[in-house]
Amino acid sequence: MDEEDDHGSEDVNAFLAQESQQLFNILSAQSSAVIMKLCQMIPGEAGWPSQQVPVGPCVPAGKEHINIMLEYFKTARATECCIFLQSVCMLCDNIPMSLESRLMSMAGSESSSCEISAPDVNEPNLPPWPSAPHLTKRPRIDHWEQYIAAVKSSMLRRWERLTEGLVREVQLENVWVSPRMSARSRDKPDQTPGRTPEPDGDYGSLESRMTLETFLHGCAGKVTVLVGRAGSGKTFLMSLLGQQWSQGLGPIPSTYLFVLLEFRQLNLLSNPLLLSELLFQHYFPSGGSDDAKRAIVDYLFSNPEQSCWVLDGYDEFQGKLTRQEVQGKQIDLENPLPVASLISGLLNRQLLPGSTVLVTCRARDVLDLDGISDKVGQLLGWDHYEIKEYVENFFGVKGQTVDTAVGEQAAELLLSNRHLLAMSSIPALCNICCICLEHLLLQGRATGEVAGRGGNEEKNKTLEKCNTVQNSDNSQKLEQNGKDEKAKKLAQIPTTVTQVYFTVLSAFLSRNHRRDDTPQATRFPQSSNVSMLTTINQYQSELCELSRVAWSGLEESKILFLEEDIPRDVLVFSLRTGLFSQVELRHQDGVLINAYCFIHLTMQEFLAALRIMTSNDVSDAELKKRFSLKTRWTTKSDQKTVFTDSLYLYVCGLASSHCIPTLVQLARAAGRDKSWVQKRQALVLKLLKTLCNSNTLTGPKILQLCHCVQETQDHQLAKQIVDARPILELRNIWLLPNDTDALAFVVNSGGDNGVGLDFGACSMELECLDGLSKCQHIHSLRFHSRKYDDKFAEKLSSVLPEFKTLRKLEFCGASLTATGAASLASGLQNCPGMTEINLSDNNLKDEGIQHICEIFTKIHCLVSVILGRNNTSLKAVECLIEKMSSCSNILHVHADGIKELTVTFSPNPEIASHKTFPAPTLSLLNQKWSQSEMQKIAKSLIHCPALSVLDLSGGQWDEHTLKMLIRFLPKFNITEKIILNESCSSVEGLALLAALLPECPTVVELHIRLEDPVQAFLLFSSGEKKPAEEIAKKLSLSCCNLLPADLEKLLTSLRTSSGLSFLDLSGNSLRNKGLGKLLEVLPHLSKIQEINISNNGINMEGVGMLAGALCSQSNLTQIYISDGGKDKVILKFCPDKSDAKQQRKIFRINNSSLLPSNVTKVCQRLVQCRSHLELDLSHSSLTENALLSLLKMVPNMTTLQRLSVSITFISEALILVSCLADNKQVTSADLSPQMESFLSFGAVKAEHVSCRLTHFRLTGENMQRLLELLQRSPHLSDLDLSSNEMKDEGVKCLLDFLPRLKISSSVNLSNNGLTSQGLLHVATTLCTIKNVSGVEFSSGEEQRCLIWLTQNGDGEKTLSIRESSLERDHLMRLGEIVSSCPSPAKLEFINNSLHSDWIEEFVKLLTSSQGECMLSIEEYWIRKETAVHLLCRCLELSPNIQMIRINRNTLHLSLVKSTELTSVSLVDCEVEGYQLTSLENIIRSRPSLTELNFSQNSLGIEGAAFLSFSLPLLPNLSSLSIESKESIPDVVEELSQALLQSKSIQHLNLSGHVISDKAADSISRVFPQIQSLNLSHCGWSEGGGLQLMKALGMCISLEVLCIERVQLNEDSRMSLAKALRNIRSIHCLKLNEIVPVMGESDSGLDILAAMEGLREIEEIELDNWRMANRGTEQLIRQLPTWKKLRKLSLSKNCVSDQSGEKLIESLEGCVHLEELHLSNNNLGNLSAAKMAVVLPSLTNLRVLDISQNHMKDEGTVSLSKVVKSMKNLNKINLTSVGMTKLYAVVASLVHCPFIQDISLGWNNSGDDVALELARVLPLCRRVTRIDLESNSVSVAGAEALLRALRSCPAVQLIRLWKNKMSQSEAQRLSHMDRRLNFSST
Repeated sequence: MDEEDDHGSEDVNAFLAQESQQLFNILSAQSSAVIMKLCQMIPGEAGWPSQQVPVGPCVPAGKEHINIMLEYFKTARATECCIFLQSVCMLCDNIPMSLESRLMSMAGSESSSCEISAPDVNEPNLPPWPSAPHLTKRPRIDHWEQYIAAVKSSMLRRWERLTEGLVREVQLENVWVSPRMSARSRDKPDQTPGRTPEPDGDYGSLESRMTLETFLHGCAGKVTVLVGRAGSGKTFLMSLLGQQWSQGLGPIPSTYLFVLLEFRQLNLLSNPLLLSELLFQHYFPSGGSDDAKRAIVDYLFSNPEQSCWVLDGYDEFQGKLTRQEVQGKQIDLENPLPVASLISGLLNRQLLPGSTVLVTCRARDVLDLDGISDKVGQLLGWDHYEIKEYVENFFGVKGQTVDTAVGEQAAELLLSNRHLLAMSSIPALCNICCICLEHLLLQGRATGEVAGRGGNEEKNKTLEKCNTVQNSDNSQKLEQNGKDEKAKKLAQIPTTVTQVYFTVLSAFLSRNHRRDDTPQATRFPQSSNVSMLTTINQYQSELCELSRVAWSGLEESKILFLEEDIPRDVLVFSLRTGLFSQVELRHQDGVLINAYCFIHLTMQEFLAALRIMTSNDVSDAELKKRFSLKTRWTTKSDQKTVFTDSLYLYVCGLASSHCIPTLVQLARAAGRDKSWVQKRQALVLKLLKTLCNSNTLTGPKILQLCHCVQETQDHQLAKQIVDARPILELRNIWLLPNDTDALAFVVNSGGDNGVGLDFGACSMELECLDGLSKCQHIHSLRFHSRKYDDKFAEKLSSVLPEFKTLRKLEFCGASLTATGAASLASGLQNCPGMTEINLSDNNLKDEGIQHICEIFTKIHCLVSVILGRNNTSLKAVECLIEKMSSCSNILHVHADGIKELTVTFSPNPEIASHKTFPAPTLSLLNQKWSQSEMQKIAKSLIHCPALSVLDLSGGQWDEHTLKMLIRFLPKFNITEKIILNESCSSVEGLALLAALLPECPTVVELHIRLEDPVQAFLLFSSGEKKPAEEIAKKLSLSCCNLLPADLEKLLTSLRTSSGLSFLDLSGNSLRNKGLGKLLEVLPHLSKIQEINISNNGINMEGVGMLAGALCSQSNLTQIYISDGGKDKVILKFCPDKSDAKQQRKIFRINNSSLLPSNVTKVCQRLVQCRSHLELDLSHSSLTENALLSLLKMVPNMTTLQRLSVSITFISEALILVSCLADNKQVTSADLSPQMESFLSFGAVKAEHVSCRLTHFRLTGENMQRLLELLQRSPHLSDLDLSSNEMKDEGVKCLLDFLPRLKISSSVNLSNNGLTSQGLLHVATTLCTIKNVSGVEFSSGEEQRCLIWLTQNGDGEKTLSIRESSLERDHLMRLGEIVSSCPSPAKLEFINNSLHSDWIEEFVKLLTSSQGECMLSIEEYWIRKETAVHLLCRCLELSPNIQMIRINRNTLHLSLVKSTELTSVSLVDCEVEGYQLTSLENIIRSRPSLTELNFSQNSLGIEGAAFLSFSLPLLPNLSSLSIESKESIPDVVEELSQALLQSKSIQHLNLSGHVISDKAADSISRVFPQIQSLNLSHCGWSEGGGLQLMKALGMCISLEVLCIERVQLNEDSRMSLAKALRNIRSIHCLKLNEIVPVMGESDSGLDILAAMEGLREIEEIELDNWRMANRGTEQLIRQLPTWKKLRKLSLSKNCVSDQSGEKLIESLEGCVHLEELHLSNNNLGNLSAAKMAVVLPSLTNLRVLDISQNHMKDEGTVSLSKVVKSMKNLNKINLTSVGMTKLYAVVASLVHCPFIQDISLGWNNSGDDVALELARVLPLCRRVTRIDLESNSVSVAGAEALLRALRSCPAVQLIRLWKNKMSQSEAQRLSHMDRRLNFSST
């Protein structure tokens, strides 16, 4: 204030001039509103420009305005100057207190002397003097400055306390930070063309760094976040920042208020409070009055930008910010708020806007501040130099005489251990590691103690822990003992993190000995024989309790413990050992309290892990639920925790077997034993195993899993990780050297399987690559990120040779330049096993590409190299083309603009030298070259070796560039093709390329399309040397917008291109004029095969021109036209002119609308055709007049073979039917509105003409008209009127007219809605129309009605009714109809729901018939006793039954007038023996019975007893068959005595029975009278079998012998051979499967030899003898003697092709042969050829089975000759004969009029066979079954068969299972005709 008095009398203007500079600075910092008010004090006439007077609240405070204002008041009146100075004091902020006092003093003294109390009224321009309330000045800043000074003193004291015993000085310029992008300032990804944007994984590059001091500059007024790991020194650095602020240093101005708040302190504030309370009660109390505090707060609120708020340890804050807090409204400062709301207000600028805020936290907490922070930086860990410096300082603190070598030794030990080194990058853990090292170095010394170092007073004063030592004990020197001692110490270094913490724990525990005050004798000796186990064992109770505290804190997310939380003795113990640190906290009421925390969070987690593994605090179920892997990816949904997530890493480490002794010691303190510990370890390993086999883990979790498995040291677990993941993918992770160490452990445990490593955007130190080089079994490496640059590549190249198994390297999407490429190339050339290299998406440029190309010849195993998106030019392409000349193993070079560049190689020439690889290919796509650039490339291509494909697509070149290419193109060495898609875009370019076809001999095909998709390519002649006349050339110029004038130019070259075979001009604009010009050129195109001129605007005039060309051009054979020429127009040619008249020509117009004039014009042209002609007008619209015009012209077309049309109405159909009578050349009419209709023409017999009219509605007048037309037809073979809705009335009308129609074969009335009444109408024809021979009827799912006719009307008449649900009256009426038939009748009823009593009445009715009748009735209920009852009833009702048989569920009986019953059979009816007693009366009353057959039933002993009773009653019984399907003993034995007494039995069938020795003895005595014997499938003993075979020798009259599939030993087979020599009367011999493999026994040859005398043999079956060549040769010698042979079956006999040839030749004399079965052998083309010679002479052959042989396609010709000659062939089986091209055989079937069954399955035959079958089927009228299963028939083939079935009513089934048709297509076709079967059965 003295200063103020001194200046009180000074002149105010002089004072203003003296202080103007300082005032200028103060005014420059004020708002525009303040400047505006001050400027308005200057009068307008004083010279202030009116236009420059600041107006409005937002006018900026310009310096020019301030200067003008100060200059004015320097010379203004004293009164004005005083008012101005007073206004400055009232309005302006931040005026220093000393200056403000002087201003007020000067203004006040001057104003009083001038006695100015109010402005003069004569001076209106002066501003009004402020009123009294406004004279109150804002709070003075003296209290503010005093408070700041007090805070500074506090911060200095705090710093002095923290830096006591500091190991290493810390400065902000020595602390390194990596800036990260915040949510507000995050940049957009790299959008450079051709570059891949970097994934936003870890908020920026961690490789860039700056000092903390630099990072904090510019943070004023912003929210800055400093990120660091636990123990990285965040709290210490904030104290350092406060110390520097206190001293006027650092980035925070000393005039600011520095507020340091710790979140751990804020957690204790649970009640709402004001900001002032937070400041004065919980930060730094103010000693001033309430007014002073109010003044400070008011100043703070008025000047928030002058405060800096440091919020330390946000990761510990329990009131985490929420989105609602962030988006809250402005905060009312007068209301108390929760701490979380106050902090949220600071961060979101709702409180103290403009203040500086600095928050420290851990990385995962940054997401909470997303959108709030302006700046984010991450503290970097210490590097090797900093770690080594700290270790040496730790062991050699200034002022102490400690051997410096000890520090060097400790540093060397630490740097040699990966785990210690990784921990030491964090300052706090580095301190702990030093304590661990100190313990290790002290251990082993018998004397001396070393003072412990480490520990600190507060847990989160992290850097204090790292940089201080506790010197409570006297330090001792540590001596070095040479290299042996060093090796010993290295061996003691822990190998896992868990072992490190065990050592750390032991080190801290050992400090308790050194601090113990007990006598020396009781101290624990520090000697080498004191182990960690012993140390832990001594304190197991304390550790048990301490681990409990650690676990409870972990459960409650608590790291600070109060005294009441910890037992007193444990607390004292923990503080003494240094495991606990003490901290001071201020309670809610402001009272200081003591709290305690562990030395580091990881130590608390380690002890908690010990608790999990040694106590039952965590159950097994809870452990399973909680056990999880740590991820380094953080999301907002993650559960927040204050801990480091290392708990389960330690749990895994404790699961190692090495930890069992220590865990057992601690478990005993918790009441557990060793077995419990081992069980808990097993559970942890099981959980790890599950994770190892999981395939859902992300990269961070996989990495954490590797760490966990490494902790267990379990190599088997590590191997499971590799086995489950061929490639380990790591994305957006900051990798450290210990991470690669964990990866190496896992990879090396995988054995030889190998694994791939994929690093995507992972930040890593170069040192990590050294760790990767330890991996022994890596097969692929992938690096993908812009972070990887030349420096990284250089380091990678140095370690690449270490990867001996590396096969694939990807270094893509990175920042590699030519320099890095050179480095990589030097490393890659030392990797001889490398197969794939990917360097795409870098910046290699041409120079880099050249570096990579140099290694092509040095790595012989290369398969591919990818070099795309590398900012290259044409020079790079030239380089690769040149490389193709020197590197012979390059297969393909692919370049797509600047995006893709790939080189593909053939395998190692040394390995694949015996293989032939195709010529290399070259793709240069989307290259926008100029003419000069094209010249350069073309010259390079000339010198390029032979290329198979050259792809130059996408060039879009102009005419000059294209000319340059074509100029050099003939000199290119191309073997296959050149592709020019989207490179030729004009008609001029098209003409240039088209000229190549005649000019360049090697070009054989040119294809050009100029519309989307644009295509162009040239095909070459593949290097084959052929004469020019033999080379077929193709030219396709489709969609090229060609006009007739353009065609003129092309035709010039076409005339000279005589070798042109295919010409495609579709999609142009040629029209009729162009067509005419083209037709003129046709005579010059001698080798043309097809021309396509579709979509060229041709009309019906052009169609007429084409019709004329078909007739005039002898080689033009087919013309296909659609839409009247506007759509498809295709011409096909046949160059062969040898027999022009026999050539078939086709003129097809489809999908067109034809007028009568059009039809007449076309037909007039076609009349001139002299070749066989087909005219196809199907799917075209023809009016009735047009149809009449067509039929009028048909007689003039004498060579017409087929006319196809599409009709819709019955009237059109009747017009065509009239041709049957009007045109004698018509052979068939097939008319339907649902499919193609056609008329066939030709010279055939009249009785072969057919008419098919289906799917119309025939009623009334139409029916009458049709019948009249049919009556005019001379003869018809078949009439098909199916599916015409005729109903019963229409059918009755037809049947009445039927005698007048001349039909010789069949009438088809199916699908006409007939009822049972219609059935009766049709059945009546059997007796009313003489030449009707049969009727088939079914009203089930397949409605079928067929009438069969014969020419002479003689013979048997048949009636077949299926699935028709007949009523009794209908059945009786049918009986009456049949009874009136004069000829024998055959009746068949299948599944008609007939009742038993109806059948009995029907049989009784038939008995009255005078003629013979065969009746067959099948119903599902005819089984068991019902079958027996029905049989008895029929015999009771009808005396005329000659034979009655029930086979399964079908009744068969033969009715003959005045005859006796001779045969009774119950076969396979499930009849049991006791049910036969119902037949007793029949047996007794019918002694005339000659045959009994009860086979395939369950007779049992009861049935045998019945037969024993019955046989004596049947003196005439000659045949008995009781074949069994179940082996029941004693049946034959029971029957044997009766057989001995029955002397009339000559035919005996005992197949399937068990014959005991006793029964064999009895049966063998019956043999002399037997003529037919069947013992197949019988079971007997060796003795019984031998006896039976010997007894056969007595069968001197035996004619039929069947012994199949029985067990015969060697003696029995020899006896059989002997018996056969004695029997000369055998006609039929069946010995299938009774002989072992020929060679194992000679008995088979003996049996064959015994057959030599069988001159009467007719049938012989020797299947499955496997006789091979020896047996076949024996048989070949005997076959010529069997002149009467009718059947020969030799299936499954291993007959070779050569033996088969001889076998077939030996059949030449068997002229009566009817059946030949040679399936399942090894017959081939030789056998087929011999069949073609021999089988034509066997004219009686009906059955030929050569299935399952190996004849292949070469035998097709031979088989077709065979089939063509077999006129009586009934069945042929060619299943699985290896012939795909069976169409020739099928074509030959037309010469087999009796063929019924055709099997062609399993041959992979295609549609050609199906189409040929469709052609042949209508000519093979007796075919009933065709098997085409498991072939390659498509829908087209099946549809052709479907169409053929329309003309084949006799066909019952065509099997098409397992062909090339979808299920839906199969269902569709089957629905159209049920005879097409697609099922497997």
